[in-house]
Amino acid sequence: MSKKRKLITETGQEYIGYGFGSGASRVCELVFNTSMAGYQEIVSDPSYTYQAIVMSYPLIGNYGMAEDDYESEFLSAGALIVHEYNDIPSNFRSINTLSEVMEKYDVPGLYGIDTRKLVRFIRNNGSCKALITDETTTLEESLKILEKTSIPTDAVSKVSCSNAWKSRVILSQAAQAVGTKPVIVKKKHIVAIDCGMKKNIVSSLNAMGLDVTIVPWNTDSEAIKKLHPDGIFVSNGPGNPEDVPETIATIKKLIGEYPIFGICLGHQLISLAYGAKTYKLKFGHRGGNHPVKNLLTGKIEITSQNHSYAVDTESVKNTPLEVTHINILDNTVEGVRCVNDRVMSVQYHPESAPGPRDGSYLFGEFLKLL
Repeated sequence: MSKKRKLITETGQEYIGYGFGSGASRVCELVFNTSMAGYQEIVSDPSYTYQAIVMSYPLIGNYGMAEDDYESEFLSAGALIVHEYNDIPSNFRSINTLSEVMEKYDVPGLYGIDTRKLVRFIRNNGSCKALITDETTTLEESLKILEKTSIPTDAVSKVSCSNAWKSRVILSQAAQAVGTKPVIVKKKHIVAIDCGMKKNIVSSLNAMGLDVTIVPWNTDSEAIKKLHPDGIFVSNGPGNPEDVPETIATIKKLIGEYPIFGICLGHQLISLAYGAKTYKLKFGHRGGNHPVKNLLTGKIEITSQNHSYAVDTESVKNTPLEVTHINILDNTVEGVRCVNDRVMSVQYHPESAPGPRDGSYLFGEFLKLL
């Protein structure tokens, strides 16, 4: 039997279970994800930096970890909390157990607790700080630790690349479907600002026939212009968009110079660069089945989402941006564009393909802007 461990929220709730992964004690922001599959992509998504992820689906670990399914080179999630953990995966592609990988990257796990109760707590009370620790740590000690420990605000710099790198495609492989007609796209070059970029986004851009130069989050506009891009991509990433004013300043200087496409955090940063405002959601959007309405077509898209912040609807009205997508569940902004500046962005993740291809057209739309 695994060692007993527990989770304590900043408001004093205790959940006692068993540990897997790393045995580290960790203070994280407590969030939940409603996806029924994809735990490898979730736990390796840089957007979960400093967050303890509660999986609402009860069984996690049963298909192990496959070499080709990681969204980043390393795990930066704060912790993973599940109801039932399976340490004997049944999958011919699996090369490691989830626990082995979490231990390698010092990510603590907790299983054997009532995750339904915990998800309801987060939903009703909002995201909060929580401590993953040993069973012997008292409630009084835990609350003191939580009181004096703040969630760091350097998440983007922690997960962004340190140096620029390239991901190229072979022109003969760039025959892609734009809309409904297969075409051979002309090879172009874009610069992607890495705020915690998922691997699958790079793959999706390459699949459109785009050579991609990935640059660190704090690369200035002059350095980007010297790379002579045909367009700019602003990636997803963790944390509060207002914590990266350097990236916002860079985007401001690139607007109107190049076509720009942003996803998730990139959507928020583009909106801030135009003068809109963002705010923190009560418990965020995390899952693979969020319905989004495309206001340009009237169609409903099933989307994958992972974010704590949203763009303020009223603030968009005072900018050159127009809202293109809204969330059906809470009417939050899910997409914006500026036709004159050739700028577009969405809050959700089209590369995750939960629909399965409801949002893939967006890469084609970006290609048209180029």
